[in-house]
Amino acid sequence: MKFPLASLLCLVLLGTTRAGEAAAGISPILPATLQTFAHEAEQELRGNILPFWLKHARNPDRGDFHAFIGEDMRVRDDQPRGALLTSRILWTFSAVQRRHPDPAYLEMARYAYEDLTRRFVDPTHGGVFWSVNAVHTPADMRKQIYGQVFAIYGLAEYFRTTGDQTALAQAISIYRLVDQHARDPVHGGYFDALDREWRRMGVNLLGPAPKTQNSHIHILEAFTNLLRVWPDGGLRVRQRELIELIMQRIIDPRTHHLVLFMQDDWTPVGDEVSYGHDIELSWLLVEAAEVLGDQELLARVKAKALAVAAVTLEQGLDKDGGMYNEGTNHGPTDTRKDWWEQAEAAVGFLNAYQLSGDSRYFTQAQASWKFIQTYLVDRQQGDWHSQLRRDGSPVLEVNLPSGQKMPYAKLSTWKCPYHNSRACLELAERLEALAGHAASSGRP
Repeated sequence: MKFPLASLLCLVLLGTTRAGEAAAGISPILPATLQTFAHEAEQELRGNILPFWLKHARNPDRGDFHAFIGEDMRVRDDQPRGALLTSRILWTFSAVQRRHPDPAYLEMARYAYEDLTRRFVDPTHGGVFWSVNAVHTPADMRKQIYGQVFAIYGLAEYFRTTGDQTALAQAISIYRLVDQHARDPVHGGYFDALDREWRRMGVNLLGPAPKTQNSHIHILEAFTNLLRVWPDGGLRVRQRELIELIMQRIIDPRTHHLVLFMQDDWTPVGDEVSYGHDIELSWLLVEAAEVLGDQELLARVKAKALAVAAVTLEQGLDKDGGMYNEGTNHGPTDTRKDWWEQAEAAVGFLNAYQLSGDSRYFTQAQASWKFIQTYLVDRQQGDWHSQLRRDGSPVLEVNLPSGQKMPYAKLSTWKCPYHNSRACLELAERLEALAGHAASSGRP
């Protein structure tokens, strides 16, 4: 299934924004179907995901979070803790508190805010350390930009929820450091790896090149969230630059996949495709342009987003509705299925339906959700499994280079409540808006 770019733009112009309406006259979905889907997303969020993190994530003896919990539910705190986990917990419970005010959610957001600002902020050079050890001293002091922008993302959301001006000031401070030190003044975009003093490093935690699509996706979402609460003119310029750069340099114009790794001058390194990042960017790019508010740019962004969603629908999905991990332009190469990819697929394909009115996207959003409910949700311990084999069975252990086996993560620097909680929030909000529009239009 391939769509010419001009046809995609026509679909976008017939459609509307993510806030609500499908294109006029094209495959309307019944309000009852939309409402049921929305209810299921809310139930998954508040009945399964959030209770797991409220019960298991905190280490009350130290006033922080556990470093690692395996699929066997054993806690292993003899390893460094990442700022990434704390920042994502901060975003999650701040965002949920805005939609569903609850003392437990607010307490968790404040707990994460205290952990991030007391244990991870570099008092000398600013920004946040990548990790700290069990006694709260820095373990890895690098300024990986991926970690910095998640701190911005979480702090901005905490301000949206609480009005805490100190949190906003901290988010702005980190943004200015990222803009000053990580932005490439020659070729544009942002370098990934910097040391404690914000100097470039040769080793990038995220891949074999100095620039990655992964970092740029999350720089984009962090800038979007900060712009919501701090409409600074300089930030608006950087956001526009970033949106244009992603469309011109990171989305391959021939394939509509994202280029994973790039040299300083944007020369691609390798030909790997990450289907989950493709579909994640497709909706985050639209969100970024909407917050920026330029209608001409938004129209171009929607066309790009649909092009990315279309190729992902065509190439990135298994027959069971699950999304493959990775591939190349010739097809999937890693048929495992990670938790975060399935969450982003459900949102990304629903977003594509909202943009185009094409019911194939809604059908796939439903299929992604069914796959999650059938295979990923952990009915015994709560939350979701981290990774599945192609047959849908969860990966419970990994083989270490030493030959030993270690449980796969239920909680770690990377395994967090952000992707799946955000997916449930986005699904519920979008589906409710669609259901409301359908009901007001007189559809049964």
